[in-house]
Parts: sequence; C-alpha cells; structure tokens
Amino acid sequence: MHRHYNFCAGPAALPTAVLERARDELLDYQGRGLSVMEMSHRSDEFVAIAEKAEADLRELLAIPANYRVLFTQGGATQQFAAVPYNLLGPGGRANFVNTGIWSKKAIAEARHLFGDVHVAATSEASGHLAVPRPEEILLSNDAAYLHYTANETIGGLAFDYIPEAPVPVVCDMSSSILSGPLDVSRFGVIYAGAQKNIGPAGLVVVIVRDDLLDRARADMPSLFGYRALADAGSMINTPATYSWYLAGLVFEWLKDEVGGLAAMEAINARKAARLYAAIDASELYSNPIAVANRSRMNVPFVLADARLDEAFLAEAEAAGLLNLQGHRSVGGMRASLYNAVPEAAVEALVEFMADFEKRRG
Repeated sequence: MHRHYNFCAGPAALPTAVLERARDELLDYQGRGLSVMEMSHRSDEFVAIAEKAEADLRELLAIPANYRVLFTQGGATQQFAAVPYNLLGPGGRANFVNTGIWSKKAIAEARHLFGDVHVAATSEASGHLAVPRPEEILLSNDAAYLHYTANETIGGLAFDYIPEAPVPVVCDMSSSILSGPLDVSRFGVIYAGAQKNIGPAGLVVVIVRDDLLDRARADMPSLFGYRALADAGSMINTPATYSWYLAGLVFEWLKDEVGGLAAMEAINARKAARLYAAIDASELYSNPIAVANRSRMNVPFVLADARLDEAFLAEAEAAGLLNLQGHRSVGGMRASLYNAVPEAAVEALVEFMADFEKRRG
C-alpha cells in the first residue's frame, strides 16, 4: 500500500503509526472481542481510554491542576456560541481581536446571540497580512473576556505573542494546538477542533480554568455548559467515542514516538522554514504575510500567473501531493503542515514546485 502526502487543512493527515494501530484494534480492542466504536461510553474499557487520553494531554501541555479538560462535540464553531454563553455575565461584553475569517465568524456568532460586541483590535487595514501589535489591543471598559484566533487556517496568519489582558483570555487554537509547548496558565479558555493536530473530525477539546466554570448565563443550552461537562466527565450525552480514542492514540504518538512538544516544534519549524525559503527564492510563487506572522501550520501561496493554477494542482495530485488548493474564499494554493505531515512530504513538495517553475514559469 502506498500513501500519498496529504496537505489538507482539515480533516487533516493523521500519523501513519496511529492509523496502523487503529486498524489493528478495529475489530477486537485488546482482546475484548469488540471494537471501540461498539463499546458503551460508560464501560470500564472506554472510561480507561478517556482517562488516559486526558492524562496524556495534560502531560503534553503541562496543564495546571486548576484547569478542566473537556472532550465535547460540535467542533470549534459551536464554541463561538458556547464561549459567550459560559463567560458573559450581566453587564459584560465580549471583546475580540479580528485577524481573518475564523475571527470574524466568532464575532458574528457572539453578535447574533448577544448583540453588542467590541472589536478590541483588527488587522483589516493590512488585509490581514499582519496581526495587531499588543499596544493596539484596546479593551472596552465592560470587557468580560478577550477572544483571539491564534492561527488563521485560511489566511495563514499566526500570532507571534500571547495577548495580555486583565480579563480572561480565550483562544481558538484549532489549527495550532500541540504544534509546540504552550503556557496554558496564560489563558482562561482554550478550545480546538480535533481535525487538524488532535485527531479525526467529530471532537473538540476545551481547556477551561476552574474559576470560569460558574459564570454561565441562565438561558444557556444545557449541553454547552462547561460546569456540567466537567462534572459529568464530558459525558452528559454519548460522546464521540471513536474520535476520542483516536485522539488518545495521537497523544501517545506525540509522547512516545515524537518525544514531546518541544521535539514536535523543532520539526514543524524545519518544515515551515523549508517551504517558505522555496517560496521566497522563487519568481513564480509568493506569500504576502508579514514574516513574523507567517503560520507554520498553514502556508498559503499564489502563482504569479493564475492561469497555471489548474495545471499546478493536477500535476501535484498526479505526483502524490494532495489537497493543495487554497480555500474557496481566497483561491491560490495552501499547504497545511500539521504535525502528522512528515518532513519528507515538504521536501517532495518543494522539489515539485521547483520542477513546475522550471517547466512552466
């Protein structure tokens, strides 16, 4: 069997070792005679899977004891509603930093539900090519929390710092979590859709500080409640059990085969540096993002002649380089270099790009 190199932005590549183990355990999990997909979520077997996944994630991220880890559903998009429902007390207002499409979606949802929001800073004037600097973030006097998106998956724009605020900092970390070490203590809430660096689609991880568990609005849908989820071990209803299991396998892979998040960060830095260097040295390819804010996870680029786009994508796919088309809202190309994308994939892409430019540029 030959696996191609997958640069999809999500659902994204999974480690081959994880897929092989899942394959081996698919029909008969550790001699139990059934699949994880067939287990009761309240069985001793699955509870052990869930507890180990949380323990491994806590170890990887060095999550402090005063934070709860929730494995829930609805994806990061559901958290656009769940966050304000859980954190907006009487008289408080949601504050946001706007750095692109996913930030705007979070802003739009909070505005739809609760009316007035405050945009504390925006990168719109630059066309979302650089993030606002810390001194540009101006909170409203009634700020309940500050929300930002660490890495804009579509635009390839990443924060090079963690914003500071006198209110809880909330971060959508869907496309950057687990790509390197993180100081969780600087956040009130971190949330991340699973389908990039955590595992398959169908799961979202929420990391929430204990003191924020009881600020929820009385009109909140019960399944959104962080306190209820925490008290129920993320099992208010039947969770996405197989996605949770696979996420646990990814956490094990990061610990045991990669060697932890510092090692993962070094690999990711090499991958991104190699691709950006090839783009910058080219006369055919370009990336407009400010160097300090270039994403290591999502690298968008355009061809100098857009008429070559279709040929580039067709030839790349024929060469086993999959899912390089940019998001439909922006066009161009995008190579997502998540944890499971090996360095060999980036090298193969760079070699293909050089050959394509030589022949077509």
